[in-house]
Amino acid sequence: MADTNEPEPEPVSEGAVEEAPVSGGAEPAPKKKRVVVKMTDKQKVDLKKHMDKVGKKMSVSERKSHRMKMMSRMRSGDSVAKAHKAVSA
Repeated sequence: MADTNEPEPEPVSEGAVEEAPVSGGAEPAPKKKRVVVKMTDKQKVDLKKHMDKVGKKMSVSERKSHRMKMMSRMRSGDSVAKAHKAVSA
């Protein structure tokens, strides 16, 4: 094996055996924190105008669902038109 340019693997000592953590242990895996992006006042006003226009034809649950989907898209930076197109499709 002296012909290759690859480094030889390091020898493993028998005294240092790593144990895999037991699943379901006392500590749960740390959760990733969600980055909170708040809507601007302009976005809120634009969404309210949109819901007044579009929400008349929807039931209460449909209106709430549509609003929540729109809010999540708008927080990502989409405009009202782009968010509505994505939600309606």
